[in-house]
Formats: sequence, C-alpha cells, structure tokens
Amino acid sequence: MSENKDKVQLTEKEQQKLLEKYDAEANTRKLKGFASWLVFIGLIAFSLFQLYTGAFGAYTAYIQRTIHLGFALSLIYLLFPAKRGTKKDGVAWYDWILVILSILVASYWPIFYDTLVQQIGGINEAQMVVGGVAILLVLEATRRAVGLPITIIAIFFLIYAYFGPYMPGMLAHRGLNLSQLINSMFFTTEGILGTPLQVSSTYIFLFLLFGAFLVQSGVGLYFNDLAIAIAGRRVGGPAKVAIFSSALNGTISGSSVANTVTTGSYTIPMMKRLGYRPNFAGAVEAASSTGGQIMPPIMGAAAFLMIEFAGVGYWDIAKAAVIPAALYFSGIWIMTHLEAKRLGLTGLSKEEMPNRKAVFKKIYLLLPIIAIVYLLFEGFSIERTALYGIGITILVSLFSKETNMFLKDGKFTITKIVDALTTGARTALGVAAATACAGIIVGVVTKTGLGLKLGNGLVDIAGALANTVELQLLLTLFFTMITSIILGMGSPTTANYIITSTIALPAILALNDQLEVAIPVLAGHMFVFYFGIVADITPPVALAAFAATGISGGEPIRTGFNASKLAIAAYIIPYMFVLNPQLLMIDAHAGEIVLSLITAIVGMIAIGAGLIGFWYRKLHWVERIITVITGLMLVYPEGNTDLIGFGIFVVLLVIQFMTKGKSEDKNQKAGSQA
Repeated sequence: MSENKDKVQLTEKEQQKLLEKYDAEANTRKLKGFASWLVFIGLIAFSLFQLYTGAFGAYTAYIQRTIHLGFALSLIYLLFPAKRGTKKDGVAWYDWILVILSILVASYWPIFYDTLVQQIGGINEAQMVVGGVAILLVLEATRRAVGLPITIIAIFFLIYAYFGPYMPGMLAHRGLNLSQLINSMFFTTEGILGTPLQVSSTYIFLFLLFGAFLVQSGVGLYFNDLAIAIAGRRVGGPAKVAIFSSALNGTISGSSVANTVTTGSYTIPMMKRLGYRPNFAGAVEAASSTGGQIMPPIMGAAAFLMIEFAGVGYWDIAKAAVIPAALYFSGIWIMTHLEAKRLGLTGLSKEEMPNRKAVFKKIYLLLPIIAIVYLLFEGFSIERTALYGIGITILVSLFSKETNMFLKDGKFTITKIVDALTTGARTALGVAAATACAGIIVGVVTKTGLGLKLGNGLVDIAGALANTVELQLLLTLFFTMITSIILGMGSPTTANYIITSTIALPAILALNDQLEVAIPVLAGHMFVFYFGIVADITPPVALAAFAATGISGGEPIRTGFNASKLAIAAYIIPYMFVLNPQLLMIDAHAGEIVLSLITAIVGMIAIGAGLIGFWYRKLHWVERIITVITGLMLVYPEGNTDLIGFGIFVVLLVIQFMTKGKSEDKNQKAGSQA
C-alpha cells in the first residue's frame, strides 16, 4: 500500500481493508435488511445477558457456558462468510442452517439439564449427534472468526485422541472411541465447555465490554492525545508517541494486529514524515502494539485466564508483569531514541502539537483505568470490578460535552451506549470461538496426558545434548521458546496463551521434577505467554509487522526483523525471570526489586546501543558486541554479573564521551570534503 506513503492518516475504510487482510476477526459481512437487524438484536442481547449474569450471578456452569457459546456461534455464522472475498451483503443459505443448528445445540444443555446431570455412564445416540455437531460448529466458527492455525491444532488433537493406540513411542495412549471423545468434548467441563470458555463467559466478556465503553467515551482518543503531549516534542517524538499510545491502547484491545492498524494509521505516517525509514517506522508500531498484550493491568484479557490456569490471584499476576513490561517498552524507547539521534531527527513542531493545557485538563478520563486497578487491588471480584469500571466510564464521560455518552451534536441520545454494547459483543465473538476451540486442545491433553509426555520429551532431548544441569535447563527453555513462538503464530492473545500454557508449559514444570530446580509456576506461565505473544512480530509469520507494512509501504520480512530487534527485551527477559524470579516480584524485597530494575534498564541502554550501532557516536562492530554482552550481564539479576557489567558499562560510557568530539570532527571533515 505504497499509496499511503504521504498520507497523514489512513481513512476508516483503509484501516478496515488492512484489518480484513491480516486479522480474521475483522473479515465480516456488511449486512442489510432483516439479517442486519437480527445481528444487531443478537449483539445487544448477548451484552445484556452478560451484564445481567455479571451483576446478579452466573447460571450453573453448563447453562452459562452453552448460552454464551450459542450467542457466539449463531452470530459468527451470520457475520463471517465461509470464504474471504465472497459476497458480503447477505447471509448464504447454508449459514442460516448453521445458525439454527448453533441455537439448537446451545439449547440442549439448558433444556435437558436435569436429565444430563443425573445421567450415569455414556451418552446415547441422540446425544452423540448433538455433541458431534457441536464440535464441528465450534471448529468451523473458529476457522472463520479466528483463523486456521488454532483450528488445525484442535483437529490434530482430536485425531490424536482417537488414534492413540497407533501413535509411535511415548506418544501412544489407550485412545478414546467416538462416544468417549464426544462425551468428554461436550458433555463434561473438560472440553469445549471447559475453563477457557468459563473465563470467556464471565471475566473476559465484561472487560471487553469495558474496553468498548472506554472507546465510545473518548478515552481511546485521549490516550493518543496524551502520548503526543508527553512525547511529541522529544527526539524522534512520533516514534515515542507510538510506543506510549500503543502500550495504553494495547492492554485493553486484545489484538496486536488491530492495535497496530488503529494507532499506526497516524503514528507511522508521522514517523515517516520526520525521517524514519518505512521498515523502522512500521517496526516501532508493530513492536509497541504487540507489547500492549503484556502490559498490565489487563494484558489483552490474558491476565484473567492466567488466574485460572496458574492458580494465583489477579494482583500477583499484574504485579509480576510490571517490571518485564517496563523493560520491554524501555528497550523500544531507548532504541528509537538512539536511532533518532543517529539520523539527527528532532520532535514534532509546535504547530503539530496539541494544546498541552487542554490535554492535561482531561486527565480525569484515566479515572476508569485507575479505578479498576484499585478495585482489583482491594479484592473486589473481577466481574464486579468490570461492572464498576463500565459505570465509572459512563460517569466520567459526563464531565465534558465532547465525551458525554448521552450527547451527540448537542442532543440527548443513547447511540454511544448502544454502540458500546454491540462493539463489545462483536469483539467477544472471536474470543468465545477461540476459547471453545482451545477447550478441545486442553481436554485432549487432560485425557491423554500429552502435555506431560511432551514436557518430559523436551527435557530428555535437552539432557541428551547437554553435559551439565545448567545447560540442560537453558536448552529446555530454548526449545520451549521455539515451541511457544510456533504455537502462537496467527492466534489472538487469549487463544495464544491457552495453547502455549497447555502444550509448551509442561516442559518448564517438568524441570522442577527432573532437575530439582525451583521455577515458580507463575514464572513458567509468563515465559510461554511472552513467547507466544512475540510470534506476532517474529518472522516468517509476523502478522502485526505485516499489517504495519500496509501503512508504512515497507517490506514485510525486514519490518518483522526490525520489530524483533526493537522488542529484544521480550526474547531476553523471560529467561531472566525464570532463572531469577525477582523480576516478577516473587519472594523479593523492595530493595532487591529496585536494584534489579535499575541494573536491567541500564543493561537495556547498552543492548539498545549495541543493536542500533550508535550511542553518543557510531559504534565499531567490536564495540557493539562488547556493549550487547555488557547489557546482558546487567539485565541478569545476579550480584557478580551486575558488578562486572556496571564496571564495563562505565568504561564504555567514558570512552564514548572522550571520543565523541573526535568522531564529530571526523564526520564534519568528511562532510566538507564531500
């Protein structure tokens, strides 16, 4: 899309086109007439159902989850065409059949609840048909609304469960016949109706709705204005605006690609106008938007799944995510700053800056975010916190005519409220499908013990290649990293975490038993979560980076490599917090935490300078290697490496200052000769 080269900002139509290309969740029909009204009513009803159960208590597990699933499946078949590029203004005849089947299947549990819970033994033929149809509906809905990667993985796991006795070596198991497989997948809480869907039908939906209300109230736009007001005038200002706004928007968006397109539509053109190369400008936005998924307090909704999967409290997760997220964004900030210095780029002009007074006057718009953090810290339930967050957002919007959710063009209306309800429900469709499909994967792993087998297998392979315990530990972590990146390719945040924590995590947990190390469970979960997320910027399948090139006009693979370089902290920090959990604030004192943070940030300065090749002057390749190694020593939270690293850092800094003038004179002389 090189035609966007000189544009100030992409139009909504252009943004939508990009989203449809790289994000399956955006590839929806533009319905008219009866179908349009049916979807509208369905989305409103979906949101109202979730608000009601959030306020007055969820129904029993099977009923709550199947109603949630029924809404999602029927709306997906109305909204998402079977094939991209097909007619998008009407619903195909076969999709109407799938809608009816979705409603019938989802109604089965609520209608026959008493019979099903009292049923002993296997399922009958009618139930086999219902359960089989449910599995197929979930797989097809996931393919349409989420994408092929997770669907293929789920199908592979179903095949594995059925053909267990014929699998080779350690992968062999007793196997499940068709009746057992369907029973476990739809008539227990170990499959489709398992923990992932439970979290989707309670916590996640309400927080997605909260995010939709934030956007309608103008808080999303305020994030952008605040970012420009704070960072716009600094060296390389637009790049720092992208980092700041993407971090704020990304934590509530739940999609690296969507965040890249929406915030990148104006930050990437700004960066290019200032002088950043297209590949670098796109990389800054892709890396920052991807980092939004690891940014507390919401972490793209994955924080709420982690509560159930890791078995720890919300506050422990949010607290653990703070330092790694700070290091991640510090690394990107440092490298964009050094790149700007290297290229001699300044910040935005006075004319391009918003009125700072006016921006800071609206700081109250951040109250909903502050409120949910406070409420969660005080021990309020997640559902109650989300509901209060929505209420506070509506209340805060009333402080100004511009943000008032009951005003449009000076007239009373509930249009913004309705838009928030429909947008929140629409966003939840992909999450519901992904969590239902991920439930199939989790169910098969539970039934067959595959997770433990894969975990032990990776540890054994590492043991065969290593001659020391330390090397075996590092190799196992490396194999787990590669597995997590592969599994995370093309999957949204929530599905990404479910898959990596189910398949890749057991390898780290197996280390505790086989090598008698003490890796905290939360550290293991954060490790696979990080590498699953950075799949969005890791070539060859770097969807966030590819989406950014649609705006920047750069090359997809080069943008992906640049984004990976900028996000280098995400490839380093997980190793560090597994080896030393102080970075996650686990069993660490305040002094240790502060010291670890300071040394790690200093380390990121050194790593950033080494990777960019510029500090106070251009770095020779030998200096770059030494600088990166020094940075790694400082990032690793251990006393001896910190002391040695800090000593070398000071020496390098002194050399930079002493030779800076000579380098400038040399450049000036070369320039005058030219």
